[in-house]
Amino acid sequence: MGLPRPGDAQSPDSTVLNRTGRVAHTLIDETSGIVRSRWQENVWWVHNDSGDAPRIFAIDSTGAVHVAPWHAGDYAAGADADGSSAPAWPGVQIGAAAHIDYEDIAVEDRTLYLGDIGNNGNARRDLGIYVIREPFRYDRRTRPVRHLPIRYPDQETVPAQEWHFDAEALFVDDGTPYVLTKHREGQQIGSLEPGTKLYRLDTKQTHQVNTLTLVDRHATIPPPTAAALSPSGDRLAVLCSGGVWLYPRPEENDQWLSSEPRRIRLSAERTQQAEAVTWDDPHTLRIANEQRNVWTLLLKTRARSNSRR
Repeated sequence: MGLPRPGDAQSPDSTVLNRTGRVAHTLIDETSGIVRSRWQENVWWVHNDSGDAPRIFAIDSTGAVHVAPWHAGDYAAGADADGSSAPAWPGVQIGAAAHIDYEDIAVEDRTLYLGDIGNNGNARRDLGIYVIREPFRYDRRTRPVRHLPIRYPDQETVPAQEWHFDAEALFVDDGTPYVLTKHREGQQIGSLEPGTKLYRLDTKQTHQVNTLTLVDRHATIPPPTAAALSPSGDRLAVLCSGGVWLYPRPEENDQWLSSEPRRIRLSAERTQQAEAVTWDDPHTLRIANEQRNVWTLLLKTRARSNSRR
């Protein structure tokens, strides 16, 4: 059976979604972003949501953390790290950085973009994106190349009158970061509403706040929780409540949300709080949730028995 297209009846998620691992390491307790390394084999970078120290972790395809062999006796890893006499493997510490609310991570070549863009109450004035040279998986410390402070051009008050200025989705296209917003109604953190706006970061000032550029919007997409641009740049995957929307590259400009998406339904009961997505290859997405589970989603459509050749 092929995957559902916009006009097709939606097929059960069990036919397309396979659980492949679990992020059991005790210090990774709320996975909010994931990205596959472009130069290190079997390496995915993940980070926690708000409340953690500024750091990232390298994991393998099963969700296990990479621990330097020369530190194997010095640190504990996995679910049993809490009960060990050795300290838990701390990941890669990011110096000269803060962790207010990391929501997504993107990669281009050997550069990571870490989005400190969570803004649940729409009142933050310190939103920004860290640009980091991707570390080696066994590194203990790194520091950003730069920090890019950002603001929304259409947010006139702090807190905002209309709560449309939180974001959990970040992707990068040819060195340019993009942000997709997550909306709430009635100035209530727990009251999500459909729709998103797409913003582009045109300037890269480090000592001044960069004003984003609004480039597109979509009124009915469920609240986005992550985004990832395919390695070839031809498709944008937007993870949202209940599924994934795949947008083809627009023919002109960068109005991604104005192209016709392919919608793949996923069981929210199964995926729970899925907040991280990346591309493993041109036909496979990897999805992680805050409950520690990791899945792969096969996108390559298999021919149907009654389809035309």
